[in-house]
Amino acid sequence: MSKRVAIVGTGSYLPEKILSNFDLEKIVDTSDEWIYTRTGIRERRVARPDENTSDLAREASLKALEMAGMRQEQIELIVMATITPDTHCPAGANWLQAKLNCPRAVTFDVTAACTGFIFALSVAEQYLKNGTFKNALVVASEVMTRTLDYTDRSSCILWGDGAGAAVVVPTDEDNGVLSIHIHTDGLNGQNLLMPGGGSMTTPISHESVDKKLHYLRMIEANRSFKVAVNHFADACLEAVHYNGYSIADVDYIVPHQANARIIQAMAKKLGVSMDRVVMTIERYGNISSATVPIALDVAVRDGRIQKGSLVLLTAFGGGLTWGSALIRW
Repeated sequence: MSKRVAIVGTGSYLPEKILSNFDLEKIVDTSDEWIYTRTGIRERRVARPDENTSDLAREASLKALEMAGMRQEQIELIVMATITPDTHCPAGANWLQAKLNCPRAVTFDVTAACTGFIFALSVAEQYLKNGTFKNALVVASEVMTRTLDYTDRSSCILWGDGAGAAVVVPTDEDNGVLSIHIHTDGLNGQNLLMPGGGSMTTPISHESVDKKLHYLRMIEANRSFKVAVNHFADACLEAVHYNGYSIADVDYIVPHQANARIIQAMAKKLGVSMDRVVMTIERYGNISSATVPIALDVAVRDGRIQKGSLVLLTAFGGGLTWGSALIRW
């Protein structure tokens, strides 16, 4: 059994098409100033019609494997976090397995909304630490733009498409994932809701489509803001205190990119300067589970995160879900 696991490769992929706030002005009653002031978003990416969730995941995975110095056929486990799989059956991870051509890998999805990558990393950690598998590919991939009602300006402005991935292996060194902490609150989990497509609306009908039940809805946004800030901060403190650190010891916080104001409020509550917080929301928007691994990959590749860095991943999402992971790089 291994003491812990380590991330040895990261990768990300963003579709080429950019949807700016100025583009949205032509679609819905909004403005660049209105969007940016409230969210911190300037633009987001949109997948091509022929690009599915597994296609984005494949590109991010190949980059992570390249950094790790591993071949596709070596992968033994794929855990994909997504709320927008190619199909509900088979799983998004199964489509990815086929496109990566790694038939020996065991594959399945994890559904935990915006906290999905941290949940998926936690699942992979258990399999690797107990010796069931020798390595894992942890992926988060979303095509959020296909869940949106572009007449709803409160929601359609937020979301984008993209994928992030990490190759994870057991390690007996002092680096790696120090701890992961995950939580859910199903009783209060309907703030981010897609009512259609499940057993609540069986079968899918003209009526359910006409009622727009198959679009993603954000409910009680103001309340969600306060809850998100508190859960973000609490999750960060839980991880650092569990390992005997303080928040001042953390080199970089990599948060879920839900809203710039939420991230700034979290940093203020923790007493952390924004130059220690990795931000990608201005260019990419909210990509649900994929924002954390994308932001992590950006910070690894631009040199901010280096060997020895103490890195804190944190997320909050629908469900409700929230969590954190403290990593010694």
